Amino acid sequence: MLTINKLSAHVGEEVELRGWLSGKRSSGKIGFLQVRDGTGIVQAVTSRAEVSEESWSAVERVTQESTVRLRGRVNEDSRAPGGVEIHATEFGIDSLTEDYPISPKEHGVAFLMDHRHLWLRSAKQRAALAVRSEVEQAIRDYFYSNGFTLIDSPILTPAACEGTSTLFETDYFDEKAYLSQSGQLYLEPAAAAFGKVYCFGPTFRAEKSKTRRHLTEFWMVEPEVAFLEFDGLCKLAENFVCSLVERVLERCGAELEALERDTAALERVLSPFPHISYGDAIGRLVELGQDIEWGDDFGAEHETLLAADYDRPLMVSRFPASIKAFYMEPDPEDERVVLGLDILAPEGFGEIVGGSQRIHDLALLEKRVSQHKLPRQAFEWYLDVRRYGTFPHSGFGMGLERFVAWMCGAKHLRETIPYPRMLSRLYP
Repeated sequence: MLTINKLSAHVGEEVELRGWLSGKRSSGKIGFLQVRDGTGIVQAVTSRAEVSEESWSAVERVTQESTVRLRGRVNEDSRAPGGVEIHATEFGIDSLTEDYPISPKEHGVAFLMDHRHLWLRSAKQRAALAVRSEVEQAIRDYFYSNGFTLIDSPILTPAACEGTSTLFETDYFDEKAYLSQSGQLYLEPAAAAFGKVYCFGPTFRAEKSKTRRHLTEFWMVEPEVAFLEFDGLCKLAENFVCSLVERVLERCGAELEALERDTAALERVLSPFPHISYGDAIGRLVELGQDIEWGDDFGAEHETLLAADYDRPLMVSRFPASIKAFYMEPDPEDERVVLGLDILAPEGFGEIVGGSQRIHDLALLEKRVSQHKLPRQAFEWYLDVRRYGTFPHSGFGMGLERFVAWMCGAKHLRETIPYPRMLSRLYP
C-alpha cells in the first residue's frame, strides 16, 4: 500500500491510503480531511456530490485520531505539504475514536506527560523524535565511516564508574549490581582489541534533580580510541559535533520548521570551536558577578553564562582533579588539573560532551582507585588493561537527549525521548 511520503511520484494516479485523522473541516458540501500515516500528512478533499452516501456519512462522523481508509486521485497543489492533495472518491472509518483526550485546546504538562503515549502523535512531538532518529543514524554512520567498531557494553555492572551515590542498585542473585551510568570502562579494554570503538545505549543516573536538563534514564554515545591523546580527542569531539549538526540541517528541514527552530543559530556551528581553560572560565564567571572560585564545579547557570559569549559551542578543558573522575590523566604541566574537556552548547543548552584522556600508568591508577575509596577487587579487571600492554587512550560521552534538545530548541529533555523517566515520572 502506498504511503503519504511517496504520493508526489503518483500525481494523476488513483491511490489507496490508510491512516489516522488528525483534523477536518467541512462546509456541508465539501469536506477537507487531514490524514496522517506516520510518513506524513496529506489533505483529502471530499465532495458530497461525488462520493457515496456511505462515504459522506463517514466524513461527517469521523473524529480526531479515528483510523481511516480512503481512495482517490493524487493532484498537484503547491500550497499543500509535499505539494499534493487527494481528491477522494471513497472514504471509510476502520475504528471510530470517541473522546480523544488531547484536543486542540491547551493542556498542562502533567496531563500531557500522563498521556505521553498519545502525545507522541502531535506534530511537534513527532518532529522532535524524527530529529532524534536522524541523529541516532548519523551517529552510527559517523563512527562506521571512520573505522570504529561498535561494542555493546553491559547494562548490569558490578561496580560504578564514578562512585555509587547516583546509581540504581538492584539485587543480582544475592549480590549487588548497578544499572550502568556509562559504558566507558568496558570500552577501554575493547580499544586494545580493535583500536577505535564506541558504545551507544541507555544509561541510568539516580540523581534527585528536577531540572530541565536531567533524566534518570537517557541514551549516551561514547567513543574510545587507542593511542589518542588529549589534543586529538578535542579534534575528534569537535568534528563529531559538527558532523551531526550538518546532518540535521541537511535532512531535518521540515521537522525544524515544524518546531519553529531558528536554523541560523545552527548554521553558525563551524570548526574551530572557541577553547578556554577551566581557570579562565572561573575568571570570566567572577567578572560576571558569580559566587564561584577555583575548585568549584560548574552549575547550569555557569555553563549558560560561559557559552553566551560565543555563537558556537565552547570547549572548556583542564578541570581540577578533585572534581573529576578517578580515571582522568593529570596534565603533565600542572598535576592539579586533568586532561579533561567539556563542550558547552550555545543558547543555554549546557554541556553536551564530556571526555578526557585516561590514565594509562598502572601505579597512578591504583593510587586513584584508593584515593576515591573504590572497591579494589571490583576494578581488578579494569587495572588489567594497564598491566598487560598499557597504552595512551582517550574518549568522551555525549548525551543524546541534550544534543537533540539543542537541535530542536526544546527547553526540556522530556520532549526529546519517547518515554521520559524523571524523579517523579515512571508512567506510562
